[in-house]
Amino acid sequence: QVRLVESGGGSVQSGGSLTLSCRATRPTISSLFMAFFRQIPGKEREAVASIRPQNKGSYYSDFAKNRFTISRDDSKDAISLQMDGLTPNDTAMYYCAAGGSWLQPLTLSEYRYWGQGTQVTVSS
Repeated sequence: QVRLVESGGGSVQSGGSLTLSCRATRPTISSLFMAFFRQIPGKEREAVASIRPQNKGSYYSDFAKNRFTISRDDSKDAISLQMDGLTPNDTAMYYCAAGGSWLQPLTLSEYRYWGQGTQVTVSS
């Protein structure tokens, strides 16, 4: 069992930045794909970005490309999501997830472990 705890959410004005963090408790996440998903009220949860084990590449949904950057530090069992150029459309609950697969790195159903989420609110 992997437990994930997100932090770093909050409120920011349009155009601002936030960094989300996710820390895993035992056991180590180094062999797992890690990802951030988000859920806007009334909509399905969607992938934001994922990162391969051992930092061997990352994937982004179209809306996240060129604005968000996912990274991981396996020595700390942690990942981060740097979000720049935020807009009100980015307002959502953001979730950390572990699991994934090489064939479907951004598919929700491929992720077995989930955090409780952290709220991001962007005002215009």
